[in-house]
Amino acid sequence: MNWSQLLSLKRFGDTQKRLRINQDETRLGFEVDYDRIIFSDSFRSLQDKTQVVPLSKTDFVHTRLTHSLEVSVVARSLGRIVGEQVLKKHPNLADEGYKMNDFGAIVATAALAHDIGNPPFGHNGEKAIGEYFKHGNGQKYKEQLTSKQWQDLIDFEGNANGFKILTEHKEGIEGGLRLSYATLGTFIKYPKESLPKKPTNQISDKKFGIFQSEIPFFKEVAQELGLIATGKDGNIAYKRHPLAYLVEAADDICYTIIDFEDGINLGLIEEEFALEYLIKLVKDTIDSKKYHQLKYKKDRLSYLRALAIGTLINEAASVFLANEVAILKGEYPYSLLEKCKYEAQINDIIRLSIEKIYRSREVIEKELAGYTIITKLLEVFLTASNNKHNNCLSNYDKLILHLLPENLKEPNESLYLRVLNICNYVASLTDGFALQLFEKLNSKQ
Repeated sequence: MNWSQLLSLKRFGDTQKRLRINQDETRLGFEVDYDRIIFSDSFRSLQDKTQVVPLSKTDFVHTRLTHSLEVSVVARSLGRIVGEQVLKKHPNLADEGYKMNDFGAIVATAALAHDIGNPPFGHNGEKAIGEYFKHGNGQKYKEQLTSKQWQDLIDFEGNANGFKILTEHKEGIEGGLRLSYATLGTFIKYPKESLPKKPTNQISDKKFGIFQSEIPFFKEVAQELGLIATGKDGNIAYKRHPLAYLVEAADDICYTIIDFEDGINLGLIEEEFALEYLIKLVKDTIDSKKYHQLKYKKDRLSYLRALAIGTLINEAASVFLANEVAILKGEYPYSLLEKCKYEAQINDIIRLSIEKIYRSREVIEKELAGYTIITKLLEVFLTASNNKHNNCLSNYDKLILHLLPENLKEPNESLYLRVLNICNYVASLTDGFALQLFEKLNSKQ
């Protein structure tokens, strides 16, 4: 892979090449991408979607929105640090007009959108959708779908749903948000379809990132960027865009440190015990005198959080730059933090977070409620949509269809697209609105 291709400014529908040197510096294409995401309905819905604790009403627990903004800030710093060194190593990029901030803008934008496809109620929302098809009433669709279409449903993936949201054609809106291909490539952490499942030990094969419905456009993006094709026997898979490693690292940094901070603020992790874990991570850079002058827990925690994030940003950038050649060849199989010098401290924090936060009674009880809610919504919406297609609507189905957005009231001829579009709609709901719909549906029966 080469940086000139990887930094493509092309957008869906372009008939002429966009050159970086001709860009308006006051309205740079990569920054337009950021603005389009910020103003999208899908991004705004993240303000009421779970990051750690579903349906939390406390004022200091992160939502997907605040998490995404923070990941974007971290990603921008990572992109600029890496971009500065890449430009020194590849002077032809500067001749083409590229600047350090271009890298920051691309990575920040992809990071801003990294959770845009996630369903309500956290990662268990993804599992709830998959379980509906794998073990619930959705099993009845299996025989009518291809193996890959079926796998899309039983392993419903927020990353693939995010690419669908960003690029989906709608009536009068071709190409979705029409983001630059560099940003789209950076967004795709797992550039492959759902089957074969985890074919290698590469980090980019951990999950899948593209539904069958988006395969044609994904291939166009991958070919424009010069991503390395790895799929065999007609399967679609590519090596990931190098800057996707930075998005992944920014996300890893934020959920490791900030989810941990939420656990402390919620009282799920004892303060003194938790602060020791953070101090171990920043022991090489901490100003002990300054730290001990801080009187309040909130200030001590903020200081350690900022120091930890800064430490990990510099470390992730160093790992990327040390392995840039292998990354460009598609030969780096790890995440950036997986092999960094703070790996042991990071793993200690993650283990404690799993034990004390993610498996806490409050989180588990609310995730169970999420399963019930999502299962109910899928059942009633899919039944109504399919009955509409088959001309056998009940009066109840007619009422249900009124709850769907306009573009879903007339079902697609394809069963796969009908089902996937309903899953996409349920995934788009906020935690609060999903609960509200669930309560309304239960009151009608």
